[in-house]
This record gives sequence, C-alpha cells and structure tokens, in this order.
Amino acid sequence: MEDRISHFFKVYFFFIVVFVLEKILFIVYHYNIYKQFCLSDLWNVILHGFSLDASIAGYLTVIPSLLLIAASWILPSIIRGVERVYFGVVLVMLSLIFILDLLLYKYWGFRLDATPFFYFFSSPINALASISIWFVVLGIISFALLSFALYRLACFYLFVDSKPKRPLMRRDLSLLVLLVLAGLLVIPIRGGVTVSTMSIGQAYFSDKVELNHAAINPAFSLMESFVKEADFKSQYRFFGEDKANALFAKAQDVAVDSKDSIPQLFTTPHPNVIIVIMESFMSKTMASLGGIPNVATHLDELGKKGILFTNIYANSFRTDRGVVSILSGYPGQPTTSIMKYPKKTQSLPSIPRSLKKAGYDLGYYYGGDINFTNTRAYLVSMGIDKIVSDKDFPISRRLSKWGAHDHIVFERALGDIKSGQYREPFLRVIQTSSSHEPFEVPFKRLKDPYLNSVAYTDSSIGQFINHLKTTSVWKNTVVILVPDHAAHYPQQIKDDSPDRYKIPLIMTGGAVRQPMKVDVFASQIDIAATLLHQLGISSKEFTFSKNILNPSSPHFGFFTFPNLFGFITSDSQTVFDCDGNRVVLLNGKNATQNLDRGKAFLQKLYDDLGSR
Repeated sequence: MEDRISHFFKVYFFFIVVFVLEKILFIVYHYNIYKQFCLSDLWNVILHGFSLDASIAGYLTVIPSLLLIAASWILPSIIRGVERVYFGVVLVMLSLIFILDLLLYKYWGFRLDATPFFYFFSSPINALASISIWFVVLGIISFALLSFALYRLACFYLFVDSKPKRPLMRRDLSLLVLLVLAGLLVIPIRGGVTVSTMSIGQAYFSDKVELNHAAINPAFSLMESFVKEADFKSQYRFFGEDKANALFAKAQDVAVDSKDSIPQLFTTPHPNVIIVIMESFMSKTMASLGGIPNVATHLDELGKKGILFTNIYANSFRTDRGVVSILSGYPGQPTTSIMKYPKKTQSLPSIPRSLKKAGYDLGYYYGGDINFTNTRAYLVSMGIDKIVSDKDFPISRRLSKWGAHDHIVFERALGDIKSGQYREPFLRVIQTSSSHEPFEVPFKRLKDPYLNSVAYTDSSIGQFINHLKTTSVWKNTVVILVPDHAAHYPQQIKDDSPDRYKIPLIMTGGAVRQPMKVDVFASQIDIAATLLHQLGISSKEFTFSKNILNPSSPHFGFFTFPNLFGFITSDSQTVFDCDGNRVVLLNGKNATQNLDRGKAFLQKLYDDLGSR
C-alpha cells in the first residue's frame, strides 16, 4: 500500500517540478524582458503560478491514480508498461506546448492559446510564412531534446526501483486511501472548494504584465482557451442583463434627425468603392499623423488631398479579426475569432452584402492563400463571387512567402478594371500582405525591415492610384485605405497601450467632394455605418457600427487583445485587463464611466457571438 501511495504523490509532484522548470526556462529564454526584475519578482512568478500548475498536475495525475487503483487486480508489469506509455505521450504533448509557447511569445505577446492552431490548420504554409526555416529547425530540435530530457527524468524519478507488487494484505484499505486521494484531485483541479473555479486570473499578482504572463501555465492557458470558445454567453458577465443593455444602448448609433447634420462626402450617390486593406500599417508610419517622416509618403499625400481620419483605432491585432471588423462592422474578440465559425460568419451583415443588394458588382483580390483562417468561407457567405488569390497568379509571380507581392496584386486589380471586367457600380476589396513579417519585399529604401516593407506597399498603393486616375472610372470612384491591424512597432510598445492600435483611415478618389480632416474618435467597425450612410443604404443590421460623421452618435475607439479591452474617447483613455480583473489605464474625466461602457460593450459582443 505504502509503495502505491508514495508513487501517487511522486507522480503529482513530478508534474509540479516540470512546470516550475518550465517557468525558469521561459524567463531565461526571454532574458531581455525579465532582466529588469529582481529575484523576489521571479519568486513571486513561481508562487503565484503554483495554483495553475497544481490544477494541470491534478488533471494529469488522474489516469496514473486510476492505474494505481487497477493494480489491485491487474499484473503490476502491465500497469507499469501502460504508465510508461502514458508518460511518454503526456510529456511529448507538454514539450510541444512548452516549445510553441516559448518561441511564439516573442511574436504574439501572450501565452499560448488556441489561436496559433487555428492559423496552422487552416493553412500551414501561411502560418509559417513569417517564420524563418532556421526558427522552425530550432523549434523541432528543442522539442525533441525537451521531450527526451523530460522522459528520462520521469524514468529516473518514477520508474527506477519501482516494482509494485500485487498487494496481498489490506487491499481494501489500500483501495480506500487511493480512492480518497484520487477524489481529492478535484480540489487543485478546480482551484479549491469555493464557488469560483480555476482561471488564468489567479496567476495575476503584479501591475507588470510581463510578470503575470510568466506565472501562467501555458498548458492551462491552452486548455482554457478551448473551453472558452465553446460557451461564449458565459464569458464577460460584468453586469446584469438590464444594466448591460442600458449601457450598451449609450454606445450605439443614433438616428439622424436631419440629413443636413451629416456632411455629404461624395459627389455621386452610388460611386464605385475600392477598399484597400493594408497589412500592419499604423499611424506611426505617417508623418501627417505625427509619425515617422519619409515612410508612407504616398498615404501622407493622399491624406492631404482626400479625407483623413486622425483618431481611428484597430479593433484587434490579427488579420482575420481586422477583416471582419472592417467589412462587417463586427468587433474583434479577445478570446477567439468569429472566422473560426463559418456558421456564425454567414449570419453577419457586411458592406459587400449590403452593396450587392444595391446592385454593386463585387470582387476581392489577395496575393496569398484565401483559405487561410477560413477567409474564403467568410467572403463567399458575404456574397463575393469573384475572388482572386495566390492560385490565380503564375508561380513565377508568387515570390513572397505569402504569395504574390503587393504591386503584382494591384497590377492585376487595375488590369481587370481597365479591361472592363466589371460593371458599375462596383466594390473591389484589395488585401495587401507584403508588410507582414518577415518583411521581405522587392524594394530597398529604409534600413528598418518593417518600415521598408510599409514604404514598399505605400509605393505600390501610390502607383495604383496614379494609374487609376487615368481610367474612365476614376471620377466616379472612392478609394478607402485602412489597415487590418497595427504592427507591434516599435518592439518595446506594450500590448495594453492605446498607441499600439492607432491606425490611419483615408478616403480618396475622383468622387470625393473635397479634402477634409476628421478628428472624431472611432474604430474600424465604424467604417460600415459611415460608408453606407453616404451611399443612402441602411446600416441598422450593423449593431456595433456607428456613423463617424453623425454628431449625435457616441464617438469612441474600441480594441481588444488577449485578454483585455480598450475604450478611448476624446477626453479619456480606459484599458482593462480581463484576466487580472484590473484597470491598466484610467485617464480623463469620464474614464470610470467609460470603463463600464467598455465592459457592457464586450459583454453584449459575447451575447451576440453566442446567439449566432
């Protein structure tokens, strides 16, 4: 009996030791991030991360405890063989999770969740496009070495001199103790005996997000993200339904009392519309928005001659979220992407669907894999039947890791317009990709790889606009330039900083009535209601979208990141960490009020997501 009970505790604490070693490895690997902290901070990382480690250790000890119970009737040699196989499988899985989390944290800025798996399984080539081959090789070698090292450690600690014998005496007592111990695993698994259950937030202890991240067990983070995706309506329950509805109503678009109260931007009621979704652009790349000079020079010029929106925020941090925010006026979600669920995306409203009902001809251009992150399913469900992607370009022109470079995609779109492969009015969406990591572009003007890639795409846009001006459709066309999301630039910028999400929005074209600068605070989701109003098309379906030019509507920028949200107005900045249940930023006279508005906005978003 004593041998089996002792083995039970050895198994449980083996996993605890593995998780503590993982934290140390994580901190050492990311030394540049954690070198500023002292040893007491790092001790607190281990201490406050213990509850998550204990929970996962509990899950992983369930099967070994059942095997120990079964050893009362089954030959010990069989039990021992099954246990070795179990540990081999589990330690390989843990090693994979550890290595993925270790290597991806630098790029993602949060601990491992389900997001990378969604990107990988939708298109492995695109998921790996921003990563060098040596990075992949390093990951594979590290994974193999860690798996081997952990398994050898398990063999040394758990199986050497471990020769369980069939109990001949006191079997009933042995069974009783093991059953009680197995049952008690529920306590660390759920995080105690209180009503609340274990969550990532229990690892949060500091106002330094880096320390909180280091305390998180990546296996727990991954498991929780999969569970959260299954039950959206139970997430972000900040208020009762009535209060949430009342607060959300204050964030919605307001009916227009008079058409004269909103300026008419275009010279014609039904212009052609071209939406250019620019990969990873941000306000910092435009001198006219207070950014770095001599980068996006063409956008700076287009902003002066067109309509420049100066206080726009990206709703999220990845392309799949950004495309839906722009085209459907639907905010990005911090714990998932609605793109994962074609049954849900098909019920979304969208600019393409609304314009198609109004008689517009639709088309979409992208140089990469259009199946990546279920993009094709989304576009088709929005009514777009003319989709040009990587497979529509010859292999000789697919020279980027993402497919065809941006200037080639613009040439194709322009050629189709010039050759009359359209009917007016038309909507064309052009999605760029070259300014995505690894920033390898056929262009060299700036030393910084990211800024140089932005300058390249900016140059491609400038050439496209200049050639478009020579066509007969120019005078009846509006071009909308907006990023899918901002870049993580410079590297030291924090993911909870509002500046991380600030992006340009420009409307240009021959159908734009006159140059204008709009300083209203808004985000990508507001493009839909703003554009449709200009076209005389109803936007009532777009629950989360507001007309930027409507003086009666509330004006704010909203963004999300795993697992936080920001709510930005002209007089306040509010950022809230949902995992840590703490305020990150609260500046301005209405910041506290806006914190509640932001919570209600996120709560109603997940109500809507769960009901689709």
